[in-house]
Amino acid sequence: MSSAQDPFYIVKEEIQESIDKLLSTFHQWERASSDPEDQMHLTKKLVAGCESIEWQVDELDKAIAVAARDPSWYGIDEVELEKRRRWTSTARVQVGNVKKAVVAGKEVNTNGTTSVNGMRRELIRLQNSHQKDKSNPYAQDDDFIQSESDRQLLLIKQQDEELDELSASVERIGGVGLTIHEELLAQEKIIDDLGMEMDSTSNRLDFVQKKVAMVMKKAGAKGQIMMILFLIVLFIILFVLVFLT
Repeated sequence: MSSAQDPFYIVKEEIQESIDKLLSTFHQWERASSDPEDQMHLTKKLVAGCESIEWQVDELDKAIAVAARDPSWYGIDEVELEKRRRWTSTARVQVGNVKKAVVAGKEVNTNGTTSVNGMRRELIRLQNSHQKDKSNPYAQDDDFIQSESDRQLLLIKQQDEELDELSASVERIGGVGLTIHEELLAQEKIIDDLGMEMDSTSNRLDFVQKKVAMVMKKAGAKGQIMMILFLIVLFIILFVLVFLT
């Protein structure tokens, strides 16, 4: 992805700004040798700044180590990883030299002064190297093109994964739809069978009612009374047999 979107480059710029401020404070510290109080204040500020930047660089190294486990997932390659490791190493050397120079500056002796001068030259060399990298537009263009290519590959991979998930969801929904369709067909068949049985039962009931009506009509009033009496006697007999025996 581009440097404007890659978290590494965002954090890198923040750390680089902190390093630039640290170097500016370091130059003030060098010029404040005639004022012990001001130099002491700047010394504490430089030590605290070095420790803060070292912690940020350590966290950035941890992020690089995580990305190195699966570079393709993060859309980067080994070249980009090595480039990031070199930058953190350079940043660590810059901060380390400032910290050593400040600590050595507390010791007033000739060896300490020589050591500080050597570290100062190393800091100037690293700073000039960083500025030279910034002034090379072709290198920045190459980095931008490579970052854009990595970003496009990452986007394509993410889109492929989203399409796979969408395809799986569609298949699951299709399976559920087929199950519902089969269940509806089974319910429809049951309803049809029940309707047919009800029609058959209704026809039989109509037939029995017609037969009973014909029998009652043929029997006349006397026959109906005899039939009612017979049914009452039969009911009494059944009641006695069921509940009293």
